[in-house]
Amino acid sequence: MKKTDLCSSTEGTEVILATSSDEKHPPENIIDGNPETFWTTTGMFPQEFIICFHKHVKIEKLVIQSYLVRTLRIEKTTSKEPFDFEQWVEKDLVHTEGQLQNEEIVARDGYATFLRFIIVSAFDHFASVHSISAEGLTVSNLP
Repeated sequence: MKKTDLCSSTEGTEVILATSSDEKHPPENIIDGNPETFWTTTGMFPQEFIICFHKHVKIEKLVIQSYLVRTLRIEKTTSKEPFDFEQWVEKDLVHTEGQLQNEEIVARDGYATFLRFIIVSAFDHFASVHSISAEGLTVSNLP
């Protein structure tokens, strides 16, 4: 089976919820494959967004490009609906003044149908997520 970027919008993946939205920087920018676009929070934390794969996947590696994110928690579920999330990863990211944070997470037990990303805290009043890619495999389609 071929490994692919499971978070790409070209794979049918969608951002189905975000706690903040700016019309110039909507949440869909996270998975659009364009390095020039991003989603930005609108102050106050925590902030979150949920990615729906529309299939069962096995994630082997996540790469997150962000700016000013201090603590990031990632939860996952294998439910058909975005419920019953369990904590999967929580990381404190390094502050990188003037450049993007590139966080690579090698995943254990990466089976999911949805991922919830929670920006618990940030280094400033606003933070941004530029891209998320997930290397892995499609396990099965949802019935």
